[in-house]
Amino acid sequence: MSILSMQKVVKEYFTNGQAVQALAGVTLDVNAGEFVALVGRSGCGKSTLLNLAGAMDFPTGGVVRIDGVATSSFNDAELTKLRRDKVGFIFQSFQLLHTLTVIENVELPLLLSGQNHAREAANQRLEWVELEGLRDRFPHQLSGGQMQRVAIARALVHSPKILLADEPTGNLDTATGSVILQLLQRLTHEKKTATIMATHSPEAAEVCDTLVQLRDGRIVEATWR
Repeated sequence: MSILSMQKVVKEYFTNGQAVQALAGVTLDVNAGEFVALVGRSGCGKSTLLNLAGAMDFPTGGVVRIDGVATSSFNDAELTKLRRDKVGFIFQSFQLLHTLTVIENVELPLLLSGQNHAREAANQRLEWVELEGLRDRFPHQLSGGQMQRVAIARALVHSPKILLADEPTGNLDTATGSVILQLLQRLTHEKKTATIMATHSPEAAEVCDTLVQLRDGRIVEATWR
């Protein structure tokens, strides 16, 4: 069974009384351990697809299923638990809390969910991204690449089934971005996470298992490597 399944998904927004179709009948399945790149021009639907995949938004038509269950069937409390337990998010701008140390940033999602092994899990994830020696630093004391690795550790601290990355190398130089991409590729395959990355970068897309080309809210090509 696919970890993420989208069947004939349509998403419309209304602007000044006019319907704007962001997705127009998208069908996509992503399996455990699969690294998918979403590519296409700005406005093609990449971010909308990520929002639907993370149950941050809901389709106007069609069905989005996470781990076999339609996202539209959850109530607010269940949605919160779904996002907290099964989905990890990585952003272009890192989204770290600058008043917290590295280890505190990573353990925060577990603390908010009331888990008592937060520090142990956070230390383990920092080891995964090879930053265990920087656990007591603050974000302003890190490079851009180090901050993104902290963000990856935070996204993986609860062992999500789905990892969503929105332009994760957009604020990084080429060499640092390559390191981040290799890390995402390795963790996806080792941890059997279903990873979906929106990117404008052909170099970033090259490390992925599946390339999905979007245009005007539709998948125009999907390539499996």
